[in-house]
Amino acid sequence: MSISAMTSPYSSSKRAKMAAGQPISALMTQALENADLLSLAAGFVDEATLPTTVVRQACAEIMADQRAARAALQYGSTPGIPKLRSMLLERFLGEQSVPVANAPSVDQVVVTAGSNQLLHLIVESLLDPGDIVLCTEPTYFVFLGILANVGGRGQGVATDEHGMIPDSLDEQLKRIDAAGELGHVKAIYLVPYFDNPQGITTTPDRLARIVEIAKRWSIKHKIHVIADEAYRELRYEGPDYPSTRCYDEDGDTVIVAGTFSKSFSPGIRVGWGVLPSHLVDPVCEQKGNIDFGSPNFSQAIMTYVLEQGQFDDHVDGLLAGYAPKLQAMLDSADEFFGPIEGVTWTRPSGGLYIWARMPTGLDTGPEGPLFRRAIQEGMLYVPGQYCFPGEGEPVQLNTMRLSFGVQTIARIRQGMQALSRAICEAQAAGD
Repeated sequence: MSISAMTSPYSSSKRAKMAAGQPISALMTQALENADLLSLAAGFVDEATLPTTVVRQACAEIMADQRAARAALQYGSTPGIPKLRSMLLERFLGEQSVPVANAPSVDQVVVTAGSNQLLHLIVESLLDPGDIVLCTEPTYFVFLGILANVGGRGQGVATDEHGMIPDSLDEQLKRIDAAGELGHVKAIYLVPYFDNPQGITTTPDRLARIVEIAKRWSIKHKIHVIADEAYRELRYEGPDYPSTRCYDEDGDTVIVAGTFSKSFSPGIRVGWGVLPSHLVDPVCEQKGNIDFGSPNFSQAIMTYVLEQGQFDDHVDGLLAGYAPKLQAMLDSADEFFGPIEGVTWTRPSGGLYIWARMPTGLDTGPEGPLFRRAIQEGMLYVPGQYCFPGEGEPVQLNTMRLSFGVQTIARIRQGMQALSRAICEAQAAGD
């Protein structure tokens, strides 16, 4: 038998196959293949807000000091630069309007390459194939991809304008227990502030109840609450609620994920986690096998920016720029969607997104009539179906996510008007 006959065709791993087909790739392909599309889909930050001057100054200062330059260009420790971790912890504790019970130590702060790396590490550390994470429905669709990557199962829990409904969470856990699968439930995932994709904020009373429910149902093993706080700084109006961690009296249940991607620069790729102490070693052991420590130079830049007090000034500028964009999208929705019966949308007070529901029966999916007509009208949105886990609450096929972060006010209005035309065309055609 020849060598060629013995050689089997290339076959990717099970893990690679589980990771395939995620919606982010399809959306990027649509945008690239249609360069003239006005995208209200991408969750990118406004390029005009990127802190080029601040970063240029930080780099110059770091490189001007030979010792600091060499340290920044060298490998770092797996959990991150100690000074940066100390400042992150100080900021986290200082942001809370109520005391943090069993306040974490700096040893419980881990720096990562963006918060998505932390979410990946948490999932890798907690889940085996077939395990379950209960999520708000809808939820951050990239997190669903992270779950799929390890063979995990997302189950949606009913959500309203105040966040995940605790009674629905409790009932779902009862059903899971009755089915003999409670041992597979490993975590509850939330985006408490101005969430992706709906832009809603979970109220403190609900956060407290969700943590209590997680503790009460930790019968087979600990059920963690993952609080993804990626958008906390992007608050344009209204009160700033305490972190979910404030309701974890034992300090053993809540995992907080934070990032500078939305509030400073996604290209810097610096995120962090505030972890229960028992998860620090598992996460760092996973992390050490991947990167030997997150990019040290990026951490040095963020350390300098925080030290100099430049981060808060930058955030103030972001809020001044984004708030009018959110208002422009809401005003455009009132003007162009208001006359269309059956169209509703959220009214966030922060973040980068609004969530819209179309008339019942109007499919917004990538194969549906509205998506095609929207592209023909020159705009792009994120189909809502991508944001629903495969189990739990039913997928709502008439939903979409709209982002106002990248476009100008004029183009936001243009995109919303184009979408309204597409909706009316789809309805007139009986699609």
